Amino acid sequence: MALARALFAAVSSVARQSESKIGLAQRAFASATTVNGVPVEVHNESGSKRVVVTKSLPGDRWLLYLLNADCRVEVCTHPDIILSNATIKQLLGSKCDGVIGQLTEDWGSELFEALRQAGGKAYSNYAVGYNNVKVDEATKRGIPVGNTPGVLTETTAELAAALTLAAARRVVEADVFMRGGQYKGWLPTLFVGQLLQNKTVGIIGAGRIGAAYARMMVEGHKMNLVYYDPYPNKQLEEYIRLYGELLRHRGEPPVAVRRVETVEEVLQEADVVSLHCNLDSNTRHLINSQRLALMKPDAVLVNAARGPCIDEAALVAHLKANPEFRCGLDVFEDEPSMKPGLSDCPNAVIVPHIASASMWTRSGMATLAAANVAGVLSGYPVWNKVDILPFVEKPMASVPQAAPSIVNAKELGLKMVVDA
Repeated sequence: MALARALFAAVSSVARQSESKIGLAQRAFASATTVNGVPVEVHNESGSKRVVVTKSLPGDRWLLYLLNADCRVEVCTHPDIILSNATIKQLLGSKCDGVIGQLTEDWGSELFEALRQAGGKAYSNYAVGYNNVKVDEATKRGIPVGNTPGVLTETTAELAAALTLAAARRVVEADVFMRGGQYKGWLPTLFVGQLLQNKTVGIIGAGRIGAAYARMMVEGHKMNLVYYDPYPNKQLEEYIRLYGELLRHRGEPPVAVRRVETVEEVLQEADVVSLHCNLDSNTRHLINSQRLALMKPDAVLVNAARGPCIDEAALVAHLKANPEFRCGLDVFEDEPSMKPGLSDCPNAVIVPHIASASMWTRSGMATLAAANVAGVLSGYPVWNKVDILPFVEKPMASVPQAAPSIVNAKELGLKMVVDA
């Protein structure tokens, strides 16, 4: 069995290397042109289906999905980081079969109507979330909407853990200090931070990313876990219980896990609080001035979920009034802008929405987005399984003939894999 697995891994590796070479070759043959004045990079000029990609994407596998579906692929190379609706409509033109768009774009009635009028049959967001997409507007026009779940879990959790450690141990402050030439010698009180070992980590939202982050902190630092989620995560609770038994068996203090009934209980008890909730009317400004006041004066608050979950102006005021309180932020309420004063807070670690920015994850997201569009345009059914890794990791010759994730498949009455 071990030999079979090793042989499969070797064959898969060779196949992926071959696919990568094909992808590189295709990129080498790309041509540059303009569409209604908007610059694009064109792949497979003679393709029978026109697919617009609003930003250049990492990796090469995503392109193979579209080329295998006989798509002419036009990748926008416009210098604007965030494209306006007007620019996107110029890109769509009078004929466009599918689009891969970005979470920074406003995909509502205006753009979906332009896509419909261009004959569009598929849209995929290059993200697992789709707060920027009015799905009902796409559904009204018969346009399937795809997203990219299943490849962000560990990558996002790792970034949340990195923010936690960087904030608790004052890494960014110390880095600025060193680069400024201010270090003149070791001192007992220089950049003293917080030890996380054996303390309590709290998470708000115990889905896949929240649970992965919790495991990293519990296993890595032997922290106790307290969490709030409307639904118990029994699998996570059992995992931590068994880990606690292992520690006890080795003569070490066990860890514990407890689900509480309110957000307030997490904030009052935890030394570190990390947000892993969706953004909706209930979670907008979930963390406000009143709830910040409940937290320990030297606590760490981490947000790699959605920016508006925190009242950012209230957070700035709290950081300034409580210099021992720290935070780590990957997302912002008015992204890409920050509320006034946040960048001046040395007790805030701030990074530009990079939670998913590992090459495996970002290229996997591109692959899933392309597979969504290619699958719909090819008339394939919709994949209905949690595990989407076959689309990302299997050789192209053996990937499922399906669209990985279409969020409005039920509303549109699309055929599912089990129905095929």
